[in-house]
Amino acid sequence: RWVLSLECKGSRNFMSALRRAVEVDFKDKDKHKSQGLYLLTTGIPDQETHTISAYVAEACGGLDLQLHVCLFSVTEGTEIIPARYATPRETASALKEIVQAASGRFHWFGETGIFESDDITSIISEMEKAKNYSQKCAFLVQSLKQRS
Repeated sequence: RWVLSLECKGSRNFMSALRRAVEVDFKDKDKHKSQGLYLLTTGIPDQETHTISAYVAEACGGLDLQLHVCLFSVTEGTEIIPARYATPRETASALKEIVQAASGRFHWFGETGIFESDDITSIISEMEKAKNYSQKCAFLVQSLKQRS
């Protein structure tokens, strides 16, 4: 709810924003069972990945708080210049490491579609399990029919 009152301003300092969200804006965190922070980004954070991961692990560890990241890869030729350069793959890898420290989910998409999504990966895994179970059941039914 608090995010609706925010205005676009500030800097590209990821740790400063994260600290504010975790230490200041989650005033009523004890009243809620679980909470999630969603980072919508187009690039790599300003600070080193291991520093952010360590902070996130500590901040989220005592709470039922997860950090989820949505990385939007912009096409070449745009005016967005990151605070520090990283390839799209390096950016995704760094953000996935941060998400894992926070027990969150990672989603990476662009104008052409979804490149990677923890939710879609989970759904595909469930579908594979269901398919394998169905095949085992069909084999069992077939073998029972042959015995009769």
